[in-house]
Amino acid sequence: MATIEDVAKLAGLSRSTVSRVINNHPYVTEKKRQLVYDAMRKLDYHPNSSAQRLRTQKTNTIAVLVPRLTNPFFLYWWKGLRRLLWKTAINC
Repeated sequence: MATIEDVAKLAGLSRSTVSRVINNHPYVTEKKRQLVYDAMRKLDYHPNSSAQRLRTQKTNTIAVLVPRLTNPFFLYWWKGLRRLLWKTAINC
């Protein structure tokens, strides 16, 4: 499994620059950004989403507790909520 260090070595850049590219920092040149993306593709590197969630302290998860999904009211309510959340996520 490739690490951010491996990507930095292959791209010939610092680990900080690779991190900036992964986190979509605006002050990275397009040439360096492309070098990092090429290295990530070559190594099949994917950022660790668990580590990112720990670092940002955001999970983007919503918990929904309902007594029973077999009750038609909760089933329709859940379908409507899911549709609304999906539309909101797409528009972000």
